[in-house]
Amino acid sequence: MATRSKQHWPSRGEPGQVRIIAGQWRGRKLHFVGAEGLRPTGDRMRETLFNWLQPSIEGSRCLDLFAGSGALGFEAASRGAANVEMVEYNPATVRQLQSQIARFDATNLSVTQGSALQYLQQLDQPVDLIFLDPPFHSDLLQLSLDSIDPGTMLRPNGRIYLEYPLRREPTLPAGMAFIRQKKAGDVGYGLIAVAAEKQ
Repeated sequence: MATRSKQHWPSRGEPGQVRIIAGQWRGRKLHFVGAEGLRPTGDRMRETLFNWLQPSIEGSRCLDLFAGSGALGFEAASRGAANVEMVEYNPATVRQLQSQIARFDATNLSVTQGSALQYLQQLDQPVDLIFLDPPFHSDLLQLSLDSIDPGTMLRPNGRIYLEYPLRREPTLPAGMAFIRQKKAGDVGYGLIAVAAEKQ
């Protein structure tokens, strides 16, 4: 089990929880069970990310491709995203997410069990925001980026959020660049968009 910025997350099978920072579910807790590669995005990183996204999250359509605990997807939905589709491969984690959706009575959240890469191949409508935070020990971040066509998968002014180990910064899709980028310990994170939008 990886650690993030000296923050410990539960080992496989152990219970854990994360707190929603803001929005309609502010202060409520998401419960999850530890699984291999599961690293919920910590409070400080989520707060920074959603400060970046504040002007555009309301009414947005979001895709969380490696949902895990649901921390990013639920935070987006809590802050007013119109629709958040979460994709998760682990069936037990999917069941936990479904339980959380029911507990929150969340009508703007849904979860699909399956491969994130296959989901991208079948994506038939562009989205405003894609969250990419796969297990660090895998090549799934780069494979996902290589599968994304910004011209057809992102709406105008769309964004992609990335988390990655600093020692393995990914290669971005052609024509895209970081518009926001920070690091926390040995983790890099940021937002990318069409390069012409970089300020």
